[in-house]
Amino acid sequence: MCESDACECESEGYKVISEKLIGKLGLKRSPVAIKFILREKDLPEGVPKSDANMRHCEYVLKASAGDVFYATAEEQMCKGGAAALGLLEAPEKIKTGEFYFGLGRFSSVGSAKKTMEDIPKIDPIMYALVYAPLEKANFDPDVIVVMANPAQAMELSQALVYTMGGRMEADFAGIQSICADAVAGPFLRRRPNITLGCSGSRQYADVKDDEVIVGLTGENIGCVINALEKI
Repeated sequence: MCESDACECESEGYKVISEKLIGKLGLKRSPVAIKFILREKDLPEGVPKSDANMRHCEYVLKASAGDVFYATAEEQMCKGGAAALGLLEAPEKIKTGEFYFGLGRFSSVGSAKKTMEDIPKIDPIMYALVYAPLEKANFDPDVIVVMANPAQAMELSQALVYTMGGRMEADFAGIQSICADAVAGPFLRRRPNITLGCSGSRQYADVKDDEVIVGLTGENIGCVINALEKI
C-alpha cells in the first residue's frame, strides 16, 4: 500500500505518470488503465462502447495502441476471461475444467478443475470494463497493466518494494493471464502480480516471447513513480 507520509506521493495527471513509466522503464507499449464499472450510470463521461467484439487480452492491446472504450459481457469473446473479470457467470465447462482438459492442457479433468478453482475470479456483478492507455485515462484506474521485458519487470518490482519493503509474488498458471492474473487478481487482492502470459494472450494479443505482464493496483501508482525516480 502507498502511505503519503512515507513516499510523498504527488497527485499527478495520468499523462505525466504514463510518460514517466514509459521513460524510466523504456517500455515499448503504453501502460493500460482499466476500471471496473458496476452500473451503466457509472461509466466515465464521453467513453464510447467498443465497436468490435474481442477477447479481453485483445482489448488491452487495443488500448495500449491508443484507443479508449468500454466493453460489456456482450462484447467479450472469451467467456472464461469475462467470467474471471466479473462480467458473467463462468460457463459450466470452464468451471469443471472440461474445456481446458479438452484442449490438452491438463492430464485430467480433476487437475483442470483444481486450477480453475484457484484462478482469481470476481463475482459476476460488473456491468463493464473501461480500457484506456494510461496517458489518456480520464478516470482513476482500478488496475494498470504493464507489458514489459524481464529487466523492466525487475525494475518495477524494485520500485514496488522500495517504500514498504516485502517481496513480490508471481501467481499464475499459464492460462487466463491478462484477465485473471493481471487484472482480476490485483483488483481482488489489492496487490500487484506478475504473470508470464498464456497461449491465448500470446496468440491473440501479440504478447512477445520476451514480454511478461505486470498488473498494478491503481491507488499506489504515485509511489511507484516516486520510487523509480529515486532508485
